[in-house]
Amino acid sequence: MPAIKVGVREFREQMARYLESETPVAVTRRGETLGVYVPTPHKGAKTADLNELKAAADRIARALSGEDEEEVIADFKRWRRLRKTPTAK
Repeated sequence: MPAIKVGVREFREQMARYLESETPVAVTRRGETLGVYVPTPHKGAKTADLNELKAAADRIARALSGEDEEEVIADFKRWRRLRKTPTAK
């Protein structure tokens, strides 16, 4: 696949776009090629990682299943008020 040629300034300004691209990029200064960025194939999320994330979400859901949302919010607000109260010295 042929590389596209871009100047240093454009490469710097559009770096996120070029890093996500699958096309090689030849970076030039005043028409002279300084270097070539060759992207590597994107690796998708590993199945094991996704399974671990789903298992963690299930554990959190089970842990929170018996909790009353309003009670949790009230407890959090009390905790924040206590944190903001200056301690006596």
